[in-house]
Amino acid sequence: MKQKMTRTMSLNLIQRADDDTGGKMIVEGYAAVFDSPAVLWESEYSGYKYAETIAKGAFDGADMSRTVLKYNHGDNALVLARTSNKSLQLSVDDHGLKVRAELADTTAGRDLYTLIRGGYIDKMSFAFTVDEYDNTVDKNKKVDMTTVTRIGTVYDVAAVDFPAYEDTEIEARAGGCDFAARDSKRIEDKKRRLELLASL
Repeated sequence: MKQKMTRTMSLNLIQRADDDTGGKMIVEGYAAVFDSPAVLWESEYSGYKYAETIAKGAFDGADMSRTVLKYNHGDNALVLARTSNKSLQLSVDDHGLKVRAELADTTAGRDLYTLIRGGYIDKMSFAFTVDEYDNTVDKNKKVDMTTVTRIGTVYDVAAVDFPAYEDTEIEARAGGCDFAARDSKRIEDKKRRLELLASL
């Protein structure tokens, strides 16, 4: 079973002007940015860093046919847009994975739109599986870099307010979800490996 992971990116979720949208609640932004290394963990003891980047082309062939948009990424969060009914549009350009969504006209949709419009929420996360990746360790720079080269499935994109790693603004996990526990274990394993490298 492939591991489902989430990553949080700083983005500019943009509320579109009403006169441009016919009164619809449209938001836009980027759920992923290419070739932008992000430190997911850094050892205070050794200075080793575990970083990750998403390569251009990583979304080629990715399954985004049933991707949904949520708020705060939780499994219990309401679906506010989805690709299967075309209320959520995902496209890939030179910058990354671009999101354009018409939020559902529900209480949750209106609340989220108001929060984005007011600048209270300006980050996005996406949940995905990795089909292929490269890993390199630079002992001189004390960096263990994972480059995601092929993504299998994009399960959801989410507007989020509090990422788990506030200082890096890249890592988010939904509390209590199985995939979050599995992702946490992977990073803990990586930490132990980096500490071993540092002691050599």
